Amino acid sequence: MGATGYGYYRTTIFTAMFVGYTLYYFNRKTFSFVMPSVMEEIELDKDDLGLITSSQSAAYAISKFISGVLSDQISARWLFSIGLFLVGTINVVFSWTSTVSVFAVLWFINGLGQGLGWPPCGKVLRKWFEPSQFGTWWAVLSCSMNLAGGLGPLVAMVMALSYSWRTTLSISGLICIATSFLCLLFIKNEPADVGLPSIEPGAKKGKGGSRDESTLKEFLLSPYLWVLSVGYLVVFGVKTACTDWGQLFLIQEKAQSILMGSSYMSALEVGGLVGSIAAGLLSDRAVARQGLRSHGNPRHALLLSMMAGMTVSMYLFRVTITPDSSKILILSLGALFGFSSYGPIALFGVIANESAPSNFCGTSHAIVALMANVGGFLAGLPFSTIAKHYSWSTAFWVAEVTCAITTLVFFLLRNMRTKMGRVSKRSD
Repeated sequence: MGATGYGYYRTTIFTAMFVGYTLYYFNRKTFSFVMPSVMEEIELDKDDLGLITSSQSAAYAISKFISGVLSDQISARWLFSIGLFLVGTINVVFSWTSTVSVFAVLWFINGLGQGLGWPPCGKVLRKWFEPSQFGTWWAVLSCSMNLAGGLGPLVAMVMALSYSWRTTLSISGLICIATSFLCLLFIKNEPADVGLPSIEPGAKKGKGGSRDESTLKEFLLSPYLWVLSVGYLVVFGVKTACTDWGQLFLIQEKAQSILMGSSYMSALEVGGLVGSIAAGLLSDRAVARQGLRSHGNPRHALLLSMMAGMTVSMYLFRVTITPDSSKILILSLGALFGFSSYGPIALFGVIANESAPSNFCGTSHAIVALMANVGGFLAGLPFSTIAKHYSWSTAFWVAEVTCAITTLVFFLLRNMRTKMGRVSKRSD
């Protein structure tokens, strides 16, 4: 009966989180999805667009960091559901407005709500799934972003053509609000909430605490924490630049249609879905073969390969596409970039958790996620400013070179000490 109980709750809880986070991500990107339609109705220049997207990214970075630290103190199901309700409400209100300043304020509040989504998911996954399955299920759950990003542009475009962009945002917001109540009903924080024993290793500690525990100073002084943070900043920033601005780049500088721009976005997210799952499965196998140690990480080889793939696909995207390029080429480049970018995003989160001391796993992910969202902020107004004064091609060249340099540095540091915090002499 115990096994049946775990199977039932794992299925319902994971399904609720997957559907919920799919809606989180869709309602995070609704403005980007309907941007061409909004620009037809309201006069917006590149600075306006950058201000709106960056306001959300800044709020998301702050909120996700705070949520990560507080997620151990607050019920995960309530935190997740409240955030989803707030995000849905803001999308509905956004559809009623028409000025840049109000757009920016509302999208800032949307970002605050968005930050409440992922930290509770990570906490619930650790409580309900075995450590040997953590990387794979983390990657599968992160595919909810690819599902929303892949179907989102096409759904939003069809709805905007049939109705209006305002109706599109209202409907997506209302669905989000309704789902928040279902998530509150089905998500359970931990097995103990339904009378099942904990599956976490080391749940019982002696009076002296776990040997894996470190002080906050030891943890924060770990160089690997900051290497991971910078790498995540660049990867997430470059990915965000392509998802937010790739469509406009194709339409404005490559003379592609709105349909082609939306199709490229969808191909990118489909490739990302495959990349996320592949990253989780393949890196888990590498860990199973080699084991985790104090220096180097078995996931590094796959991480570096995918980061190199990001650089190559960005170069091809920027250089090879012309107004006469075949649709297959454009969609293939989108899928390649999605595969190469979403894989590292999944891996950075997993590595940050498993490399940190047991008492700072949540804080570790909160820090690297904060840096990632700084990258997301830089992909907004700063990126669009470069495009405004030069061109979209120049802006993407800057992102491409930054990604290449980061990949090279990470390769040189691949065998550094990866265990954060205190390391015993025997382990060293």
